[in-house]
Amino acid sequence: MEKNCGARLDNVAIVLYKPKYPGNIGSAARCAMNMGIEKLLVVGHPDPDEEAIRQMATHVAAPVVERIRYFADLPEALGEFQYVVGTTARRGNSNLRVAMVKPREMAQTVAELSGNNEIALVFGPEDRGLTNRELQYCHLLVSIPTSDRFRSLNLSHAVMILCYEIFTASMAGKESFSPRLATSRELEDMYAHLKETLIKIDFLWADNPDHRLIAIRRFLSRVRLLSKDVKIIRGICRHLDWFAGKQKS
Repeated sequence: MEKNCGARLDNVAIVLYKPKYPGNIGSAARCAMNMGIEKLLVVGHPDPDEEAIRQMATHVAAPVVERIRYFADLPEALGEFQYVVGTTARRGNSNLRVAMVKPREMAQTVAELSGNNEIALVFGPEDRGLTNRELQYCHLLVSIPTSDRFRSLNLSHAVMILCYEIFTASMAGKESFSPRLATSRELEDMYAHLKETLIKIDFLWADNPDHRLIAIRRFLSRVRLLSKDVKIIRGICRHLDWFAGKQKS
């Protein structure tokens, strides 16, 4: 007999990056609470109006509002998460578009990984969304299909759609083992080390290393690296660093 165990909602968090209006923070908190997700992080909002947040959240979502965690920047906010999902409405042929899925497919991935991993769903500012620079921290990109006649979605509506799909997946999943992945902080330290090493051996151009590094990041993000994998890659980098130094001496 199959055992239902789907997504672990207590391992899922909503991350709002530079939201413009405090009321939208409250609305997002209410939507998350409706779907059983109670972790909310707000990044880069210097002085949110707590009363406006509470009014839009209503008393039902007060527990979510009271536990909101505020961060100055995105890398700090995402540091402890093992898997990061970024939302975007932009389309194109950039390397950042390789791993783009629809909400239902995203929810299945979250259900699979959330058993042993902390998952972040990142939403950008209402007026522009997440830029390529911000999307580089994400392992998976999700785009919500909309009518060509009107593509714009309210922030809280986008939050509700993704949370609903995850909630639905939480009720209909098979029990499965999901390994604990490397954290975002471990990955960013690895990418910084990798960038430095690849510049030393002339694989990346020193004047514009990030252009080619984006493709490397996207390739490695599909592998779902564990902490031990990150240590292996950094060990290779250290050996290459030593060898490059030896060749120049």
